Amino acid sequence: MESKNQNTTLYSTDGQSIEVEDDDPNLLNTSLSDYHDYEPRLEFDDSELIASTTLDSIPPELLDMSDDFSRLSAIGSIEENFEKELAVDALSELDSSSHAFETSGLNRSGAIEVVGDDVIGRRIIVISACQLPPNNNVNPDEFLRYLMYTLDKYVEQDYSVVYFHYGLPENRNPPLSWMWKAYRTLDRKYKKNLKALYLVHPTNLIRIVWQVLRPAISVKFGRKMMYVNYLHELREHLDLDKICIPEEVLKHDKFILSKNPKAARIASLMLQKSVDSVEQGEASASMPPTQQFGVSLQFIKKNNTDMQDNIPPIVRQCIEFLSQPDALETEGIFRRSANVAVVKELQRSCNRGERISFRNDPHIAAVLLKMFLREMKEPLMTFEHYEEITKFQQWPKADKLRNVKVMVFENLPIENYELLKYLMKFLWKVQDRSCLNKMTTSNLAVVFGPNLCRPATGHISLQAIAPINAFVDFLLEHQESIFFF
Repeated sequence: MESKNQNTTLYSTDGQSIEVEDDDPNLLNTSLSDYHDYEPRLEFDDSELIASTTLDSIPPELLDMSDDFSRLSAIGSIEENFEKELAVDALSELDSSSHAFETSGLNRSGAIEVVGDDVIGRRIIVISACQLPPNNNVNPDEFLRYLMYTLDKYVEQDYSVVYFHYGLPENRNPPLSWMWKAYRTLDRKYKKNLKALYLVHPTNLIRIVWQVLRPAISVKFGRKMMYVNYLHELREHLDLDKICIPEEVLKHDKFILSKNPKAARIASLMLQKSVDSVEQGEASASMPPTQQFGVSLQFIKKNNTDMQDNIPPIVRQCIEFLSQPDALETEGIFRRSANVAVVKELQRSCNRGERISFRNDPHIAAVLLKMFLREMKEPLMTFEHYEEITKFQQWPKADKLRNVKVMVFENLPIENYELLKYLMKFLWKVQDRSCLNKMTTSNLAVVFGPNLCRPATGHISLQAIAPINAFVDFLLEHQESIFFF
């Protein structure tokens, strides 16, 4: 056999010998597909994947609160990307029967309410501890399943949670192991679009538990949680007039303010500022003719004689921008919020009659469109039809299409009908690209339902949301038969 020099290497593929020079530059770029039986040894630095195996500064008395909590010591820091893998089996045990939840004591108690959108279109979920049913009627796991059942309708879009802790009896405090179980069960889909979690009137126990769990909780999730010691602090973030605050919570807030004069003065100043703002708004009731937000469609039509097909200029501008392919195919369109300051400034510019620019951001146009519908003096479906729509799911299936046609075509004012038709035609285009933007008819119904239909007084109850969304979903699914027959 002919000898080979030290710089020559033999490789074998399919029984054939191949000789190459070690210093051959082509060898460096050799594909594994060429030498498929060559198995390289891959090495990597896994030091960043190794989490700490202990949680520091955990008081022994808290560790004694639950045998299960000792499992935390072997878990370490958890990032949101891995939470799905670590979630407990409670997800598989979730009761998907809507009827079971809708007839449960939790649903009737008002412990969990959905109170519409905040100023930039994010849904607000309110949890009131004082409204929970007696302990013998509900257990923590049932509450967790009901919470997930409620959140499932909204987690695909940006939302906020307000938790009123006052009123939870000491004997109702869930064990620490259950809190950890709840955090792990509420996996990434529930946490991703949560923009803020307000803990109102937190006790020392809540603060201690948070400090204990903090080392093992995602940093991203931790930034979303905010302590709110007094209701006037919550006013800085949300419109309290749109939130259903239990009477017990209002009384408790007054009581703790009476023990803190400095906080009471700040609360008084903020309340006075809010009252002054309302009075100024009433004093300027004679709105400029260019006003489009917060007025009736009849007002806009009267002051825009060149308005085409009864479509308000801002609505047409938003929809024409969003109908562009790049905007129409934006993933999560109508689910995401936009910069509050930018949206408010564009709203003011629009009310002054100025042409506005969406800054090539589809989310800004989407938020403005929802804001216009939400702030209309009367909702698009009018107050008159609210009660009827909340019974939509009880209508006989054979009569639904005919009844909806009568309601929309015969009973709505012409301005409302034309705008609703224009909107549904556009939303059909949106759902037609759902493979890209992820917005199906049911997703769009969840987003637009509360913006198209609301009561004349108060807020939409949790029980009313399902039929309202079903009604809007029906409008979308049958829009050709309803509007283009």
